[in-house]
Amino acid sequence: MSGAPPTGDELVTVLAALASPHRLRILGALASGRTYVSELARRLEMNRPLLYMHLQKLEAAGLVTGELVTARDGSSVKYIEAVPFTLALDLDAIALAASTLTGPAPATEREK
Repeated sequence: MSGAPPTGDELVTVLAALASPHRLRILGALASGRTYVSELARRLEMNRPLLYMHLQKLEAAGLVTGELVTARDGSSVKYIEAVPFTLALDLDAIALAASTLTGPAPATEREK
């Protein structure tokens, strides 16, 4: 996330990504630095398919990045790290973001 205020669509994506206890735990675990997926799964006591699902959501929101590293023997390890971010959220920021939403308005707003 950049220093500019998020658009409405970006804010919805980030808030949706943060709206899960699993994803908050993942970000909390990554606050101490980069790690590989299997280690993160063990640390969080989460199976890897479920972890990958949550990591995809966090990556789509720009909150984590991943790097696939291939060793000389051909084995691969995926490393994950959190992207440092600050989210300043107040009523003015929400109003600004709401004015840029591209999705459909709720039916009650369309009828006005």
